[in-house]
Parts: sequence; C-alpha cells; structure tokens
Amino acid sequence: MSRKGNNTAGILAGLLAGAAAGVVLGMLYAPEEGKETRKKIKDKANDLKDQAKNKYGEVSEKVKDQYSNISSTFKETANNVAHTVKDGYDKYKDQIVSKTTDVVKDVEAELNDLKK
Repeated sequence: MSRKGNNTAGILAGLLAGAAAGVVLGMLYAPEEGKETRKKIKDKANDLKDQAKNKYGEVSEKVKDQYSNISSTFKETANNVAHTVKDGYDKYKDQIVSKTTDVVKDVEAELNDLKK
C-alpha cells in the first residue's frame, strides 16, 4: 500500500481509538448506576466495532479496486511492450535476411567470377 494509504489507516485507527476512549471516559463520569453504565459502554463498543468493520470493508474494497486497476494497466503495458519488441524483431529480422541474401549472392557471383 502507498505511504498515503498507511497514513490514512493510521489516522483512521487513531480517530476510532480516540472516539472509544472519549465515550468510555464520558460514561464512567456520568452519574448513572454501574450496571447501566456498563451496558452503555458495551453498546458503544459494539457500535464502534461495527463502524470499524464498515470502514475496513470500504478501505478493503478501495484497495481491491486499486489493485485491479494497477494490475490491468500493468498487463496492458506489458502486452504493448511485447508487441513493440516483436514488431521490431520481425522488422529487423526481415532486413537482416534480405541483406544476408544479397551478400550471399554477391559472394557467389565473386566465386563464379574467380572460377572462370
């Protein structure tokens, strides 16, 4: 993942941890019964867990999409490079064969002249 993605994940984790700590501290100092406070803390923890799962799902989908895009772009670029190399090879191969044929004909002609 990119450096930006790591920073985003760190910020997200920090925000969630801060929110959780704030909720817990607020409830602990609230003038309510212990049983009710514990129930609220549990409910808020479950809410935060659900929010974290949702954010994880969103981030995961974004990462998968980016991977898919990068993978497709890489494959397309690799195919383009392969075709370019093959076309260049075919072009120069034909030129070399043509030149070699011309040289062979010239050498044969010289040999025939020397034989006479």
